[in-house]
Amino acid sequence: MSILTGSAAAQETPGLVYPVTQKTDTIDDYHGVKVADPYRWLEDDHSEATAAWVKEQNTVTQAYLEKIPFRDAIHKRLSTLWNYPRSGAPFQRGDYYYFFKNDGLQNQAVLYRKKGLDGPPEVFLDPNKLSSAGTTALGNMSFSNDNRYMAYLLAGAGSDWQQGFVMDVATKELLSDKLDWIKFSGLSWKGNGFYYSRYDAPDEKSKLSGKNEFHKVYYHRLGTPQDQDELVYVDKEHPLRNAGVHATEDERFLILNTSEGTSGAELQYRDLQDASQQGFKMLIKGFDFEPEVIDNLGGKLLVRTNHDAPNYKVVLIDPKHPEKEHWQTIVPEKPEALAGANTAGGRLFVSYLKDAAERVYEYNIDNPAKVTHKEVALPGIGSVSGFGSRKEQKSFFYTFTSYTTPGTIYRYDIATGKSTLYDKPVVQFNPDEYETKQVFFMSKDGARVPIFLSYKKGLKMDGNNPVLLYGYGGFNIPMTPGFNVSNLFFMEQGGIYAVVNLRGGSEYGEAWHKAGMLDHKQNVFDDFIGAAEFLVRQKYTNPARIAIRGGSNGGLLIGACMTQRPDLFKVALPAVGVMDMLRYQKFTIGWAWVVEYGSSDKPEDFKYLIKYSPLHNIKPGTAYPATLVTTADHDDRVVPAHSFKFAATLQAAQKGPNPALIRIETQAGHGAGKPTSKLIDEATDVWAFTLYNLGMTMK
Repeated sequence: MSILTGSAAAQETPGLVYPVTQKTDTIDDYHGVKVADPYRWLEDDHSEATAAWVKEQNTVTQAYLEKIPFRDAIHKRLSTLWNYPRSGAPFQRGDYYYFFKNDGLQNQAVLYRKKGLDGPPEVFLDPNKLSSAGTTALGNMSFSNDNRYMAYLLAGAGSDWQQGFVMDVATKELLSDKLDWIKFSGLSWKGNGFYYSRYDAPDEKSKLSGKNEFHKVYYHRLGTPQDQDELVYVDKEHPLRNAGVHATEDERFLILNTSEGTSGAELQYRDLQDASQQGFKMLIKGFDFEPEVIDNLGGKLLVRTNHDAPNYKVVLIDPKHPEKEHWQTIVPEKPEALAGANTAGGRLFVSYLKDAAERVYEYNIDNPAKVTHKEVALPGIGSVSGFGSRKEQKSFFYTFTSYTTPGTIYRYDIATGKSTLYDKPVVQFNPDEYETKQVFFMSKDGARVPIFLSYKKGLKMDGNNPVLLYGYGGFNIPMTPGFNVSNLFFMEQGGIYAVVNLRGGSEYGEAWHKAGMLDHKQNVFDDFIGAAEFLVRQKYTNPARIAIRGGSNGGLLIGACMTQRPDLFKVALPAVGVMDMLRYQKFTIGWAWVVEYGSSDKPEDFKYLIKYSPLHNIKPGTAYPATLVTTADHDDRVVPAHSFKFAATLQAAQKGPNPALIRIETQAGHGAGKPTSKLIDEATDVWAFTLYNLGMTMK
């Protein structure tokens, strides 16, 4: 491989000269089509050349941001907005109620507990004390069924790799147990131990970018070293599958869930009361649908599934007769998408999406032959979380949020069906000054697509309002209303925060998801572009005042839309994006997304991937929007090489005065567990860049 030197300096951008990014003559042959990959060397996250490039890029980006006159004022205002006490919904384990709380600017939320609801709170686990920079984050945690122990996972610097530990609940002392190389895992107790999933230990060079293969499920018995853990499951014939085991609440059934990617699952079970059953047996075979075991009712399993029900339903399955014709429908399919189901206090709680806002229903399933239900009265139009508890509990807590309502906690009494306000955070803004409304438009092919618009009351629709257009559009994930202090800042400055419910999500069930995946992925980009065009037509804004933003799969969205319609947007903010659609499956867990995107290894998939792959659709001599690419050096979900190669290509191609910059965070990953200080710093830079390039000034 020879090196062809070349400068990516954009001489038309006054005072902005990009680092020289070397090109190589790397060319791949995809089914007879030659595709150049001149920046392949940036995929090596251990090379000195890549490290030098990262440092040079950050230097240029920071120099640009430092010249924005109101950057410090933005940081100050964001710090004020962020600095409010906020708590998670309490949950009961034994005699204690546990809850997370952040006093305001703490890097990580602290896990507290109190004996009874009126007892004094005490610190149970403080992740802030585990690293000086606050970059160690608490992941999944699980209490043993006798409430004597808590197993939990920790992640460092944003990586998906986690370590497992066990704490004695009474003394808060750590046990000797320590588990390594855990990834994409739950923690499920049975008896004196728990089930978890891991990979074999990687070598140092490949741990953040190497392909993850042969996911294994183990059972760990307390007090034993990890190398003595029992291997419960591994599929030696299919290295690219994920697996997990969880026990039902009464520990009667073990459920083995295997998947070939982010869509579709196969379920197996083991009835521990059946002495004749020594291994797992098939419950639902294949990966064409999305079955999920909610819990068991005696010897039968309660399952949420989209089998013959694109909007999902809940059925009761007898494992001894698991054939579909024997299923008993408990909650039939409705016109709205059944987004989730959980049990609490012996009841079944089911949430639906009505035009992307949640509605919750409580089902009495004591007699499966005669199921009754009622709607839970929610505080408003928004999103909820926390509808679940153990069978013996008579009440539980849930959280309600919307675009202008921070997470507010309510206590739900199962017997009366009434919600009582428990905790309402106080933020340094007046929610009465803001409003959210939902509008609909017709996409390119006639699909009816919703947009949530949030802004200050009294805003004039004169076609000149700044807009931040946000979307995701993939992996069956819905964009439901939620509060974010960072977005509130933009609304304070007179901006409209617009969220588009794109196809590819689950807002309208599996049909909506499928309409935005594989060879239908272009629908997602058409929806997003159509939303911008709609807002222009309706005099909300104009192309010179539109910024677009998305992360991960949403970063792909931004990359695709800015390369397809560079004239429609003024600012582009792709974060931790999947930018190279021809090679994404070669890194870490990327292979799991093939069910969503397709693979360039297949000729029929390559044909549509090459048409929208952001990296491969940048055209030299084009005036692209002012772009700030953001990524992180420890992102082992979407490896930073995606963003590196995209930024280098964009800098070489950019025509005109708009900057093409990349901001590379250190000691951070894909986003989960990012400390508050880094969140504020990143938000400061993103908003400074956005306001400056939209022609706004700090109010």
